[in-house]
Amino acid sequence: MFGSLRERNYRLFASGQIVSLIGTWMQRVAQDWLVLELSGKDPVALGIAAALQFLPTLFLSLWAGVLADRLDKRKLLMLLQASMGVCALGLGLLDVTGVAQLWQVYIFCLVLGCFSAVETPVRQSFVIEMVGKSQVTNAVALNSMTFNLARIVGPAIAGVLITLIGTGWVFVLNFASFVGVLTGLALMDATRLHRGTPAPRERGQLLAGLRYVRGRPDLVMLMVLVFLVSTFGMTFFTTLAVAAANVFHQDASGYGLLSTMLAVGTLAGATMAARRSTRGRPRLRMLFIGGLVFGALEIILGVMPTYLAFGLMLIPIGVALMTFTTTANSTVQLSVSPQMRGRVMGLYMLVFLGGNPIGGPLTGWLADAFGGRAPFIAGGIVSVLATTVCALILMRRANIPLRSLLHRRPTPDPA
Repeated sequence: MFGSLRERNYRLFASGQIVSLIGTWMQRVAQDWLVLELSGKDPVALGIAAALQFLPTLFLSLWAGVLADRLDKRKLLMLLQASMGVCALGLGLLDVTGVAQLWQVYIFCLVLGCFSAVETPVRQSFVIEMVGKSQVTNAVALNSMTFNLARIVGPAIAGVLITLIGTGWVFVLNFASFVGVLTGLALMDATRLHRGTPAPRERGQLLAGLRYVRGRPDLVMLMVLVFLVSTFGMTFFTTLAVAAANVFHQDASGYGLLSTMLAVGTLAGATMAARRSTRGRPRLRMLFIGGLVFGALEIILGVMPTYLAFGLMLIPIGVALMTFTTTANSTVQLSVSPQMRGRVMGLYMLVFLGGNPIGGPLTGWLADAFGGRAPFIAGGIVSVLATTVCALILMRRANIPLRSLLHRRPTPDPA
């Protein structure tokens, strides 16, 4: 279950990540709450902030994949992580001094989004260099465990700190947390990384990556499914804050508790994924089951009558969500050519995060027009329909019977 931790480089990475991610989740909660405070609890403003933070993904993630295939990923990550830390410090200083305005927060969301859009594909494709192909599924699951452990601890701490010392100091603390991941990256032994041959610098590399995916119907359907579910179903950055403030009339600590409940479920789902990784390559069955169950549970979440029932329902939703996302991620990484992995992961992160500029304002509008429950119901319906349709299309195009599709494993690229 913890096989990837045998690799020293990965241990350094994971230990640094947990510190940094706790700070990141603290900032996300503080940022959402600051936007609500500055906008008079306007859900549309929160949707705009989310859109600005994820908008750069549309323009930069594919090029980030090209950079990941060309350059030293470890050094590139160090530069990007340091830049993200500076953004946290800048926003924190504005807030602490009492001069922060909504438009300034929007600018920091956009700048941070630019660095994050480049950093995420590089970090995702760096995983296999740390652990090798045999442990990549396990490492993806352990990364999710680390991410969601931080997702439990970070919002809980943020909810308390916002009440005690305000949002500004939470941003400053996040700046300090970047020391952990930077130290881990700096201490790695570069000679023990499982590096492939870097892609040469030449024209048309981005288009070559897109053509590569287009020639793989299984990858095309997976990308479409991930885009639809993440854009319309995984909108919790916006919807949980709106539900806490406008539906259940909770304060910052109440919002933090909802985020923690979701993280408990995603941590459990990531743990289950780590255990499944010992059984070999992931099956497409888990991808489709995860998408269907996630969508159905999100519809139920939207009609939960009380704050307690709503929070408890977030736990099984988190399990289904993590089953879906870890299966999708590891399937992509295991089934592509090493020379194309950075570009394919850039495209994967584009479809995974790039829909937020659509989903953020849309869910804000739905919440404003039809109430804070509407985005959950609509997102669940879209997720169920998208999973069903994509499975049927893949069966028809590849002439795969349902029984074979549910038991099929990703086919590794011969290259």
